[in-house]
Amino acid sequence: MADLAVWQEPSAEEVMGYFEGLSNWGRWGDDDERGTLNFIKDEHRAAAAKLVKTGRAVSCARDLITAFGDPGASAQMFWAATGECCKKPEGVPNSKFGAGDVDAAVEYIGMVYHGPNITHIDTPAHLFWKGQTYNGKPASRTSAEFGATWCPVTEMSQGVISRGVLLDVPRALGLEAFEPGRSVTPVELQQAADRQGVEVGEGDIVLLRTGRWHPSNFSGNVEKLSDDPKHWHAMSGWHPSCMPWLHARNVATIGSDYAQEAMPGAYPGIEMGGTIHVISLVAMGLPLIDNCDLEALADACIEHDRWEFQFTLAPLRLVGASGAPINPIAIF
Repeated sequence: MADLAVWQEPSAEEVMGYFEGLSNWGRWGDDDERGTLNFIKDEHRAAAAKLVKTGRAVSCARDLITAFGDPGASAQMFWAATGECCKKPEGVPNSKFGAGDVDAAVEYIGMVYHGPNITHIDTPAHLFWKGQTYNGKPASRTSAEFGATWCPVTEMSQGVISRGVLLDVPRALGLEAFEPGRSVTPVELQQAADRQGVEVGEGDIVLLRTGRWHPSNFSGNVEKLSDDPKHWHAMSGWHPSCMPWLHARNVATIGSDYAQEAMPGAYPGIEMGGTIHVISLVAMGLPLIDNCDLEALADACIEHDRWEFQFTLAPLRLVGASGAPINPIAIF
């Protein structure tokens, strides 16, 4: 891409051209379903393991709240059996899960994990563009009857493990956090990488911190935690022009503390709504890690004075799913 020192914001037409220009269709064969995860090789996993010096582990996921009525709830828990049945009047039977003096707690949890709240991973099966998904396969490869038969989350059954790199862009600019609605440019990505002394490279998992969960972004407004579409109008994230920067470095996957897209978008009215998702998932085959909580990770990076670490995530092996809730772990 052009020299960042003379970078100018691209036109909407140029951004639309990213789909063809950054496409990985056919790069690893017409039957490839792994996309940019192909960049992670055994040597990348081995090198990431060598980054572990102290053994300190940091979760990058949000708590998944299941309490009915809680403004931060994005899932619902239904109890099939609880400990309430353990002290019962004589003659009242055990639950169907218990016998004698033994009983059990059994719950069912339902959720829609796609959206701006639950920490999850998107596979290319999550999105379509003009009736197609990654590698030119028809959108109909995801159906109500069979689920995702192309690029399902089970393509990640062995986990995703590589070097993680945190780009703490607000702090590189002297801020604790961005206000919602900020688009981060490739110039700012490079500035953060230079300030932190890291070079993003092949097979890396790149995390963008905008400060969504920093205390300064709340001011007591608990409703900001809600998975309600009315809050989608103000999110910080990648400017679309970051995609050539990431593509040139052969990164394996990216994540942020929002759902990737900056809202309102940098190009109102552009035909390609959800620009980052379309370019990443459909054109590049680049999985997306949405809605991380990167505050503890940023603190650990500052304490250790390094912004690289072993990073691992293991999605549930949900047959036919276009993603999964995850608990990504950084290890120093």
